[in-house]
Amino acid sequence: MKIQAAVTHAQGDEFAIEEVSLSAPKSNEVLIKVIATGVCHTDAVARDLGISPYPIVLGHEGSGIVEQVGDSVTSLAAGDHVVMSFAHCGQCENCLTGHPTVCSRFNELNFGGRMDDCTCRLHQGDTELATFFGQSSFGTHVVAHERNVVKVDKEVDLALLGPLGCGIQTGAGTVLNRLKPEFGTSIAIYGCGAVGLSAIMAAKIAGCQQIFAIDVHDSRLELAKELGATHALNGKQVDVVKEIKEITGGGTHYAVESTGVPPVVRQSLHALRPLGTVAIVGVTPEMNIDVHNDVMAEGKSMIGVIEGDSVPRVFIPKLVEFYKAGKFPFDKLVRFYNFDQINQAFEDSANGVAVKPILKLA
Repeated sequence: MKIQAAVTHAQGDEFAIEEVSLSAPKSNEVLIKVIATGVCHTDAVARDLGISPYPIVLGHEGSGIVEQVGDSVTSLAAGDHVVMSFAHCGQCENCLTGHPTVCSRFNELNFGGRMDDCTCRLHQGDTELATFFGQSSFGTHVVAHERNVVKVDKEVDLALLGPLGCGIQTGAGTVLNRLKPEFGTSIAIYGCGAVGLSAIMAAKIAGCQQIFAIDVHDSRLELAKELGATHALNGKQVDVVKEIKEITGGGTHYAVESTGVPPVVRQSLHALRPLGTVAIVGVTPEMNIDVHNDVMAEGKSMIGVIEGDSVPRVFIPKLVEFYKAGKFPFDKLVRFYNFDQINQAFEDSANGVAVKPILKLA
């Protein structure tokens, strides 16, 4: 079928909305009409840094309505409202033990440009277009494997739900699935973008007594307080480590580092109390750490977490229920754009104008 999609033809190119061909779903796949899709920093990285092959249709936070299912699909039906998340094989040890975010084929299936059967679904004439995260949701329709499609409640605005597939589940899942802070403990969230703010909402759900939001933009710190932060610190104006240690009497029990900025990563370690744990979720360049003084000497832990260590088909419906109950108001992060405003949405995301842009395609 012919669809409209935002094509990235070469590294660093702006998105161009063009007609492309989409193949029919195979036996274990579904055809989905995309209603909306989130704009994520990972899409910008793929556009600009060449982590996936070109030409490519990016997009990996899609929500939509199932239009057709393959012969072997059992969990979905035409008319279902769905969110698409990351691709995973479903067969390796990590997938089978509830950790598909570290699937042995994760990089291949999400960044390699092809579906799990090593073929492409998108074409322009004789040219194959690479797939992203097993979905390529910057298009009016997608074909995705049943495994990475999550059925969601039809009572909730479908256009709002796409970011649950990546950025928002990353922040919330890092707290609720991996750190699992005990009731009454303290946590610091470094970076108040969509990931960090989702972590703050999750920390409130978990019952953390002290929730520190750290950023350099006062507007985001104000939003962080609205969403559950008990303390907001502007890293340009205060000594973050000193402030946290004074307020907590020694440092936080937990931290989530979402900025990827090396000096901030060090802050997240230094502001932990002994035996504290920091989860690194930001894309961080090579940096130096004093392992003895920063980690080992006080029994601290520094862990990497991908996609919130989530099982999307279990975790995303839980987040929807928290949202319906008023406990996870992620709609306050969102700003909507029309599909043809895609380049503006990315610019606004990069400049901090929008915390979580969502493109409406229908």
